[in-house]
Amino acid sequence: MLWIIGAICALVVSGVAYWKKSLTLSGAIAATVMGTIYFAAGHLFWFGILLVFFVSGSVLSKYKQSHKSELEQSYAKTGRRDAGQVLANGGLGMLLCLANAIWPHSGWAYAYIGIMATVTADTWATELGSLSRKPPRSVLNGRKLLAGTSGGVSLLGTMAAAVGGAMIGGFAWLFEVGSGTPDPSLLKWLLVGLIAGLVGAFTDSILGASLQVMYKCHVCEKDVEVLHHCGQATVKIRGLNVMNNDAVNIWSSILGGCAALVIAILMGL
Repeated sequence: MLWIIGAICALVVSGVAYWKKSLTLSGAIAATVMGTIYFAAGHLFWFGILLVFFVSGSVLSKYKQSHKSELEQSYAKTGRRDAGQVLANGGLGMLLCLANAIWPHSGWAYAYIGIMATVTADTWATELGSLSRKPPRSVLNGRKLLAGTSGGVSLLGTMAAAVGGAMIGGFAWLFEVGSGTPDPSLLKWLLVGLIAGLVGAFTDSILGASLQVMYKCHVCEKDVEVLHHCGQATVKIRGLNVMNNDAVNIWSSILGGCAALVIAILMGL
């Protein structure tokens, strides 16, 4: 029965997201399968945090969308998520949810918080940081970059990442209380989400500035993540072919999950 209920709930949410153009068709299918597993194998804690990430990210992607439309042409992924992006953001959490269903342990939950804090922090940093009036700077050398360049960071984006990560920690505490599970203080949950989110978000920027595959558009002279830009084929300038946007998200999430585990251990959680 849980699988049926989960499938219906996930189908409704992904169907609305597809209708609102927050998901492509492949993204909607992937989100339906993923949501079903989260709901049936987990409980409010797992499914709720996933929903918070997805809803907040979808809302922010629509905020001042006209201002971001030009920047999105340089991204490998846009505000409308496909299956690859859905799996890159929620696939690791889904595996942890299944692992917890088979072998319940608090470590799975803390790693999950770190992963979801990372993808939320990164999404918030991208969506709000792109609205900064000041140009971003390279996370590696501080050099000014064009808006939308991978590896760029800004004060607004960093603040958005911190709030997004802390929000995941806050909702994790709330959902644990709702599930009737003994919980640590709200402050500790907020710190786990905040620190893990920032670790993951900055890892994303560091990988974006170093190992992520990037291309040059010789029409507008921008460094972009896509193979075609301004109607012309782009030329690879750096990075590893296997380190695309989704791969960067996955590795950043792993680091964020590990950071959350370390914080939980140090705090005696």
